[in-house]
Amino acid sequence: MPGSLNPTAMVRLLGPWNTGAAPAYRELADVVRLLVMDGRIPLDVALPSERALAVTLGVSRTTVTAAYASLREQGFLGGGQGSRGRTGIPRRTVPVSGPGLAVPEGILDLAYASLPATGEVVHRAFADALIDLPALLPGFGYDAVGLPSLREAIADRYTAAGIPTTAAQILVTSGAQHALNIILKTLAGRQQKVLVEHPSYPNALDAIRASGSRTVPVPMPPAAEPTSGGWDIDGMVAAMRHQRPAMAYLVPDFHNPTGRIMSNLQRRRLVREAAGTGTVLVVDETLRELNLDGVSTSPLAAFSPAVVTIGSLSKSHWAGLRTGWIRAEEDLINRFVQTRTTMDLGGPVVEQLAAARLLRAFAEPLDARLAELRRNREALLGLLAEHLPGWHVERPRGGLTAWCRLPTPSSTALTVVAPDFGVRLAAGPRFGVGGAFEHFMRVPYTLAPAQLETAVLALRDAQARIDASPQLRRTLKAPKEPAAVA
Repeated sequence: MPGSLNPTAMVRLLGPWNTGAAPAYRELADVVRLLVMDGRIPLDVALPSERALAVTLGVSRTTVTAAYASLREQGFLGGGQGSRGRTGIPRRTVPVSGPGLAVPEGILDLAYASLPATGEVVHRAFADALIDLPALLPGFGYDAVGLPSLREAIADRYTAAGIPTTAAQILVTSGAQHALNIILKTLAGRQQKVLVEHPSYPNALDAIRASGSRTVPVPMPPAAEPTSGGWDIDGMVAAMRHQRPAMAYLVPDFHNPTGRIMSNLQRRRLVREAAGTGTVLVVDETLRELNLDGVSTSPLAAFSPAVVTIGSLSKSHWAGLRTGWIRAEEDLINRFVQTRTTMDLGGPVVEQLAAARLLRAFAEPLDARLAELRRNREALLGLLAEHLPGWHVERPRGGLTAWCRLPTPSSTALTVVAPDFGVRLAAGPRFGVGGAFEHFMRVPYTLAPAQLETAVLALRDAQARIDASPQLRRTLKAPKEPAAVA
């Protein structure tokens, strides 16, 4: 059942929205639009009534009515005046090459860093899974640990990478996010501390916040400091010694959003220091296989059996598989299983059968996928250099995204106006805590070069609008931490 947002929660989300730089209704509408585009107000959620929100905000009902009317005109709010409108995204038709073809999606999506399925390979895996299925039908279908065939396939891949692993060290999950939630509920929790890189993966930050844990962000050095190797290991060590976090969530392999990769020397030191402070290192390796420059590093778990590793097929094959896993020592896996059974009783069987097939033939689609990503990366970097020369772009070593420093702190404002030019973005502050990274924008290179050209030209035009209106940039600041939907 779709949810609704109560007035108090919405006021927390809005933050200091009324700056006086523009009519109040327009400022209110702009901030609500940002919250919807940024995912902080989910889609199909009923906003507070005009009267209730006006009372809670301390403004006239006319102001809220006008703001809601503006959102309806723009397509961000459904329902007529007087009814509790539900949030949505405007849908337009964008023509593509080919006679009579159109994409009904409305806008090019640069908010998500995901690829379409590896076509025939994924299809064939599911077809083969249906052949395997009858052998499992006599059973109950519940398996909180995961199908043995899939756990063995995952364990074999770790063993081949130089980390001896048994199926007993693997817990299959419904994706990497599910895995992280299980780990957080087991190892952290209310008021305990979790160290993270800053910036970091937005959904991980949201999960840490939702668990009640306290985030300990350690800034990553600027790209202009190559001697750092991309990570402030001294800062991480100091944070572990003084803050004593229960766990650390890290993305050392083609970090999201920067695309950096941590050196073996840094990995070794991090493992040693974590052992001394009792901090459990939780490593997200979802992007590890997307190695575009052929960089050679060892998985972090190769340096210590105490490292907990999260893996997934979402980036290498298809996010729709919803198949991930946790690798850890057997006694810790048993604790994770106990936690998992309070959340669900197991994942879909057919998807696990298909995933086992894909893992056994992992290299089959990977070479073509890497070649595609290299082509897309070069296209994006060239387009940004040509059309947005004021943006400083950090060259990613792998993964799916480029991390760009903007000439002005305008990331949130750019995210708000970009849909008018046909592009959807994720604002830089989504990758940090406390409203950081207004100077940054993550741009995926998951689209084909022709689409990337359209998107970059749209970004150029959106940036021009921001540059022409400093008042707009001042008005549209990132809201504070997202509040829960009631």
